[in-house]
Amino acid sequence: MSNVPADLKYLKSHEWVKPLPDGEMLVGITDYAQQSLGDLVFVEVPKVGRKLAAGEACAVVESVKAASDVYSPLSGEVTGANPALADAPETLNSDPYGAGWLWKLKPSNPAELGALLDAAGYQQVLATL
Repeated sequence: MSNVPADLKYLKSHEWVKPLPDGEMLVGITDYAQQSLGDLVFVEVPKVGRKLAAGEACAVVESVKAASDVYSPLSGEVTGANPALADAPETLNSDPYGAGWLWKLKPSNPAELGALLDAAGYQQVLATL
């Protein structure tokens, strides 16, 4: 069974969001996503300053099996990217909810967070797969 932390919000497409105290959001892929992809070998994240729409494909993770798009869970501006992933994409496999975060986002519409799945809702999605 995949690890689904209760303090995060989720998309059906297997991204997670963590609200930060300053109002920004960390974004990453779920434990289920990294397990499904297998050993990750390359990660491309959106550039700082890029404006994203909720649901927009904006990043790519590649494994030895496949490449997969990553979607922005919220609208907003990218304020940071995880520099460690360029040299160590496997961090996503070992710590998807911690050191394996992908980018930081300043949301333009924080109310969008309410439309995302909570941990129980995401576990229901996983149960259908």
